[in-house]
Amino acid sequence: MKTSVAAEISARLRQLGDPERARLLQRFFKTGPGEYAEGDCFIGLKVPQVRLLLREYRGLTPTDILPLLMSPIHEERLFALLALVRCFEKGDETTREQVYALYLANTDHINNWDLVDISAPRIVGGFLLERDRGQLDLLARSESLWERRIAILATFTFISHNQFEEVLLIARQLLHDREDLIHKAVGWMLREVGKREMAALESFLKKHCRVMPRTMLRYAIEKFPEEKRLMYLKGEY
Repeated sequence: MKTSVAAEISARLRQLGDPERARLLQRFFKTGPGEYAEGDCFIGLKVPQVRLLLREYRGLTPTDILPLLMSPIHEERLFALLALVRCFEKGDETTREQVYALYLANTDHINNWDLVDISAPRIVGGFLLERDRGQLDLLARSESLWERRIAILATFTFISHNQFEEVLLIARQLLHDREDLIHKAVGWMLREVGKREMAALESFLKKHCRVMPRTMLRYAIEKFPEEKRLMYLKGEY
């Protein structure tokens, strides 16, 4: 019986694995009991290794990729998401719609911050750039930490096109989120807004800096001059 392309890729990724690095990654990505990525499994690959292998597999389809996205192995899901990004960006409109739908149907497998960050801006943000963005509101209201992170990270694409309405809207929705990974992501996106339109960022901060989680605020104002940064931290604006 012919081996599927997903099984072939899985075997090659596992051959490249490094058990010692896998142990380090499992600690770094918080896979222990009660941690945000509890139970995630690593085989010990660096991202450049995964990208290099991806170059050998041209023409992968979403159907080819799906078994890897559903894998319990982190690096296999990473490979799958990088492959989906490539499919999306090189595909026609039908392929882009297929990738976007597959992505949203499998968010339970996009379950660590690095997996979200390498894919959500380019797939979700890319698809919604010229479309209605109501889906982001649904994601931002989700019980899933990762769907909420997808919502805010997708706006990175809008920010790069100088469109700030959605990021500020979602940032307001997530002001009282309980998860530190959301605080960091929102603060990061707000900082990106400030790189392009400081007035928009400062308007948001003056309204919300006193109630923002400290991590979110610190990320948002990281590049401010020290005096201004301290004023925001003290709530003096």
